[in-house]
Amino acid sequence: MENINQEVSGSKITCKSCGAYLKYKPGTQFTSCEYCGFENEIVVKQTSIEEHDYLAMLNNETPQDTISAQFIKCESCQAVSTLSSNLSSAFCPYCTSPLIIGNLHTETIIQPKSLLPFRLDQKLAKDEFAKWIRKLWFAPNNLKQVLSLDNFKGIYIPYWTFDTDTYTEYSGERGEYYYVTESYTTEEDGEQVTKTREVRKTRWYDASGAVDVPFDDLLVIATRSLPATQSQRLEPWDMENLVPFDESYLSGFITEKYQINLKEGFEIAKELSVSGIENAIRDDIGGDEQQISSMETTHSNITFKHLLFPVYVSAYKYNKKLYQFLINGRTGEVQGQRPYSWIKIVLFVIAILILLLVLSMFV
Repeated sequence: MENINQEVSGSKITCKSCGAYLKYKPGTQFTSCEYCGFENEIVVKQTSIEEHDYLAMLNNETPQDTISAQFIKCESCQAVSTLSSNLSSAFCPYCTSPLIIGNLHTETIIQPKSLLPFRLDQKLAKDEFAKWIRKLWFAPNNLKQVLSLDNFKGIYIPYWTFDTDTYTEYSGERGEYYYVTESYTTEEDGEQVTKTREVRKTRWYDASGAVDVPFDDLLVIATRSLPATQSQRLEPWDMENLVPFDESYLSGFITEKYQINLKEGFEIAKELSVSGIENAIRDDIGGDEQQISSMETTHSNITFKHLLFPVYVSAYKYNKKLYQFLINGRTGEVQGQRPYSWIKIVLFVIAILILLLVLSMFV
């Protein structure tokens, strides 16, 4: 447990050859020394990824699953993450604000038990970002000049997954189609004629019942430091490649503390489960259409996992406004916020209008 505490708090693994710090080498099973080239193999533990009892953790019945670690909080964006103990100054990777070293403090958190290691190194991630920038329409001409990747950081982002069985009692209505023949008048060859057509109508019946729906791995991001839309678009994550937690994978990277706690995370997971429950209810009601009036859901057999997923994060300022971008450390998927050149947009609209005007002259 001591080794885990040291690594999560930002300490490093020492090279046996020269004494320098070892860093995890993305896409491999090694930590390596950037000075002498020494590599240390990470031995993957042949253990299953465990689910943990949700209610037992809420009731503090499993203290062995918690650790004490050192974190620093950004006063600007409120992100809480690790910081290497040998740094005298640093900047927040989420908003580029200076971090106050005096804010370093110790917290007790739920220990992550599994993670997805970085597959892309920083160079490959920057290459993916450069490709993304080149594809941007209506970007300001000087955007590339003002971009700074000095704060380009690899961060392990906290996630929760939840398994739960659900039992839902519902009431609603079942709609069944039937057809009636309707007469109507229309004009054909200048004359009024009467015709018939089949018109679809719906007959509604009261419906009620109950459905059992199990859920596996409802995924909830546990940070508020990233834009929700962009972070969701980093998915899917290859969770079949999860490995048991090993501090070696964290060496050379930042680890963020969850801002959305376990209880809040499950409330979000319950919201994610609603659409699946509604689909099951509609199937149970049957008929051609369904309306759901009420749902009362009970959750049981709730388990969770605390995971870490790899994301490259950086931020840049353009015209005094902050923009963030994210890169999936496994797939290279890039999502980000970007500025627009309104001059380019206006000129583009004018060009389209001129083109339409020219084309209309030849019609």
